[in-house]
Amino acid sequence: MMISTLSFAMMNVFIKQLSHLPAMEVVFFRCLISMVACFIGLRSTKVSILGNNHLLLFLRGTSGTIALYCFFLTIQNVPLASGVTLSYLSPVFTTVLAIFFLGESVRAIQWLFFGMSFLGVFIIKGFDANFPTFYFLTGMTAAFFSGVAYNLVRTMKERENPLVIVLHFQFVGVGAGFIACLFNWVTPTGWDWVYLAATGILTQMGQVYLTHALQSDRVANVSIINYTGIIYALILGWLVFGEVYSLQTLLGIGLVVSGVAASIIYGKRKPVMVDETTVA
Repeated sequence: MMISTLSFAMMNVFIKQLSHLPAMEVVFFRCLISMVACFIGLRSTKVSILGNNHLLLFLRGTSGTIALYCFFLTIQNVPLASGVTLSYLSPVFTTVLAIFFLGESVRAIQWLFFGMSFLGVFIIKGFDANFPTFYFLTGMTAAFFSGVAYNLVRTMKERENPLVIVLHFQFVGVGAGFIACLFNWVTPTGWDWVYLAATGILTQMGQVYLTHALQSDRVANVSIINYTGIIYALILGWLVFGEVYSLQTLLGIGLVVSGVAASIIYGKRKPVMVDETTVA
């Protein structure tokens, strides 16, 4: 799980290094590489890549693509740890949306933890001068649509092969990214190609090791370890981008992480922290 979290953290660094490229262009390359990996994974199986639940697969792909685009756009334009912290709100949205999607319940104490997390978010927004309102909203949108995507995945549990679900997400991402590139294309140069390739490769590494971790231990234990990503983001933001955070911002980050982690521990339903970051 530590390898998985580090892989996603390094992916975020490369995304930020590509801030001069349109976010949707980065989504296109990231999904293209993942799509190839999925095809390779499905090659030895007899599962149809078309799937059975076409509408749900399309909706999952669409929500995942929106989440990915908004997350990339946020990361490219705000301090790394602040942007990553917003993505950690996705389990909150996942749990709340599950009330409507899956008829699941939420313990009373979880609402207190949710409130703690959102208080942390607004502290970050209020004290981080480098966090414009627009990118605050895109970060929140990314977390929300990640929650939508996770619930759609759960509705297809045991109805679709996991690789087919992931593949359809990549289909939508590649298609939407290609169309966006027709209208807003910036030709990558030099190290850009390395960073784009690394984004896709690190995503796959993160997913593979995350899957192994989830198959080896309780979801709650694995999910808690996932929050070391905040520590990675703080350290990498400082080392690579020279980012410095105020005590108030660090307090906000701590409240977000503590609130979501506590909710996972005490909740009847323990949401799986998977990539959109993504997720998605």
